[in-house]
Amino acid sequence: MEPSPGERPDPTDTTMEFVPVSDAPFVVIVTGMAGAGRSTACNVLEDLGFFVIDNLPPRLISRVLDANQLAEISRTKIAMAVDSRTGVHAFSELRDQIDRLDKYGVRSGVVFLDADNDVLVRRFNETRRPHPVSGATLAESIALERDALSELRGSADVLIDTSNLNVHELRERLSSVFAEEHGGSALNVSITSFGFKHGAPRDADMVLDVRFLANPHWEPQLRPLTGRDHAVSNYVLSSADASEFLERTVGLINFLLPRYRAEGKSYVSIGIGCTGGRHRSVAIAEYLGQQLGEDVDVIVQHRDI
Repeated sequence: MEPSPGERPDPTDTTMEFVPVSDAPFVVIVTGMAGAGRSTACNVLEDLGFFVIDNLPPRLISRVLDANQLAEISRTKIAMAVDSRTGVHAFSELRDQIDRLDKYGVRSGVVFLDADNDVLVRRFNETRRPHPVSGATLAESIALERDALSELRGSADVLIDTSNLNVHELRERLSSVFAEEHGGSALNVSITSFGFKHGAPRDADMVLDVRFLANPHWEPQLRPLTGRDHAVSNYVLSSADASEFLERTVGLINFLLPRYRAEGKSYVSIGIGCTGGRHRSVAIAEYLGQQLGEDVDVIVQHRDI
């Protein structure tokens, strides 16, 4: 339905024409908590060949990709950054807009960037920039934004907690997901070792606790080493409990991954935790990274080593 001359089109008009094409662009929606790294994420995606549109009101997403422009940008990778600068109320429209893109054949995915509240407070205090959500205090502003984004966070395709990531690590994480054309057959799997005493990773889809295994920390000759060293790895992996655990875990992961892929999931994050994140979890993470199938792209990271 075309608007009459002089009449502004209604971006929420569900009857507007949108012509699907087989080689439609791939659209990434970059969103999340203010201060969690949106600008850095946009820079990374731009370096990976995405056309980046920043600070886009959600109601304009489908309008950007209307029938007249779609043919010109087919086979293009587009990243649209949506954040609280347009008002937290606007996020209620974001899911509807994403559903419309899917309906009309445009491949899309949502990247949600998050961080602990105290980390966000520290970052805003360091930059001295005002929070985009108006609250009585900075902590209240963050709480209001988190509440408004809770549903979107839960439905995101890729969730990245940047609390313990520097700029280079965030770049590596995003590059591992989007370096290749997103529609490819490979599933991106991130295996991260960590120490429970430092907190579990918030962006993990699956967390496995290996603290039941014998701890090399109590062996004087092994304590200075890490799970990457052969002596520690052999100590951890040679027990009967470790063998059974790994057999069951590899079977579970290999069972789940093709089913995740069938559901359209392209990125899976697995956390392996021990007490300090230096010995047992590192050895187990390294082993699992070597055992996954050839049609899986695996990155093994050691957060607390």
